[in-house]
Amino acid sequence: MTAYAYFVQACREELKKRHPDQAVAFTEFSRSCAQRWKAMSAQEKAPFQNQAEVDKQRFNAEMRTYVPQDAGRKRGGKRKRSKDPNAPKRSLSAFFWFCNDERPKIRGMNPEYTVGDVAKELGRMWAQVDPQTRERYNLMAERDKQRYQREMEGYKNNKKAGGGGGGRGGGQMQQQTYEAEESEEESDEEDDE
Repeated sequence: MTAYAYFVQACREELKKRHPDQAVAFTEFSRSCAQRWKAMSAQEKAPFQNQAEVDKQRFNAEMRTYVPQDAGRKRGGKRKRSKDPNAPKRSLSAFFWFCNDERPKIRGMNPEYTVGDVAKELGRMWAQVDPQTRERYNLMAERDKQRYQREMEGYKNNKKAGGGGGGRGGGQMQQQTYEAEESEEESDEEDDE
């Protein structure tokens, strides 16, 4: 701790002794401590500076022998839950399906674009997409959501039964499945005409 921190600590203890039942207004207390500290002479500050020096030596001595318990984990943060590799892949939104189709086109036309530039362009394009195209992507998203719910149900049942499987579908597999379903629908529509 710094000399000033020791001074504030002493002021707080002094205030508690004088007014044990009174709540401390932090801003007022802090302001009065700062004014008192500025008005103090070097001789009056000396005891607090000595305390700070002793604390600094203690800290340095402890740090020489300190060994972190878990170097890989961030201090104070929540532990990230590990994902089950067998869990089904989450469903994609209509916007993400749109992005999967349009991203290669944007990259091809603008190779100098950064990831952020590509994302901005995709967002701008999505905002201007016609309702028919948007509906097509909404349909893809709805199918993917149903697929996820089906796979998740199977995964949970399999987990309860003691099996480790479940089926995590890859993104490429999803894309191929929807393209196949789409081509089937298009051929059905052509047959109707």
